[in-house]
Amino acid sequence: QIIDVSHGILELAASSLARHPLRAYDALQLASAMAARDVDDGVTEFACFDRHLREAAYAEGFNLLPSRTSRR
Repeated sequence: QIIDVSHGILELAASSLARHPLRAYDALQLASAMAARDVDDGVTEFACFDRHLREAAYAEGFNLLPSRTSRR
């Protein structure tokens, strides 16, 4: 399902920036996942490799994919 970037998602992204050390586009990605979860409670996983985004997604209750990442 495709979710349009709405005013609500932008507000959710802004509030994510206040809680987590994210870049704007990362906050938008997280907010979009949170909006998807709001309409489908089966959305429980979040896939990314960025450390800050992973930490924020985990803090927001998502299961992370991949479950582990290697450090370089």
